[in-house]
Amino acid sequence: MKMLLATTCLAAGLMGVMSSANAASCGSVTIASMNWQSAEVLSNLDKIILNEGYGCDAEITIGDTVPTITSMAEKGKPDIAPEAWIDLLPDVVKKGTDEGRIIKVGSPLPDGGVQGWWIPKYVADAHPDIKTIPDMFKHPELFPNPEDSSKGAVYNGPQGWGGTVVTAQLFKAFGGEKAGFTLVDTGSSAGLDGSIAKANERKAPWVGYYWAPTALLGKYQMVKLDEGVAANPTEWKRCITVADCSDPKPAAWPKDTIVTLVAKPFSEKAGPEVMAYLQKRSWSNDTVNKLMAWMTDNQASGEDGAKHFLKENKDLWSKWVSEDAAKKIEASL
Repeated sequence: MKMLLATTCLAAGLMGVMSSANAASCGSVTIASMNWQSAEVLSNLDKIILNEGYGCDAEITIGDTVPTITSMAEKGKPDIAPEAWIDLLPDVVKKGTDEGRIIKVGSPLPDGGVQGWWIPKYVADAHPDIKTIPDMFKHPELFPNPEDSSKGAVYNGPQGWGGTVVTAQLFKAFGGEKAGFTLVDTGSSAGLDGSIAKANERKAPWVGYYWAPTALLGKYQMVKLDEGVAANPTEWKRCITVADCSDPKPAAWPKDTIVTLVAKPFSEKAGPEVMAYLQKRSWSNDTVNKLMAWMTDNQASGEDGAKHFLKENKDLWSKWVSEDAAKKIEASL
């Protein structure tokens, strides 16, 4: 009996040592949480999985795109930026990777950040001929301006947004005014969201600027219009993104590249299992849209959203982690 107890204690002790070794190899981790919903829930998801599945001591630090990526590229901190929109800072990211301070590890959103002009799915279903912006501009009568029904309306975002500038320039480039349309300033993010919600609740026509992933596109089915032309990076930089450029030419809206950035020192100490998780961890825009819609409807925090996702989507997240980590994460829930 004493021999059995000694053996049991020894096995338990070895397991404890191994667990401590795993925690030590991962150690403390700082995870950047950007100030938008998809990034907030992803950072909390990483925190739970790294802590519960891999014995890390992960904490979230609040940041935004520019200061976070700049700090990682220059100082190697924080350790992880789960949802980094790197097209916003291409030179900074290149310098950081060239100098070996940061590395790109997979993409949490392989669909990319999608911006453009959208119409409700019920409008697209009723008018299958409308697939592109030029198609839409042939039908001002289908998208009447609430202030003047003799003209069509394209809803824009608030002043100060890059997407608002681009929408205004594309409106000129595609000849919106000549086609009988006006550009509607929605005044604020809430105003833009409200115009989409109002139209969908009434099954009314609507066309305008929006992006994914977002909670609103998880609640309402919307279809992105194709620009009907090829991407043109030169024109995009020359005029489409420049508010006072007077002669924009039609060009396709490029997708934003989104990656997970990891500070090089952390990548070297984290261990292969942790890095494998960060490499595999990704979800579709549709999945994130629906999760954010649930969060919005339930006034849920990023942590609430992460736990809800883990409870409801084991078939997805279990593919990102080791079998042992999956058991620990499930037990923690």
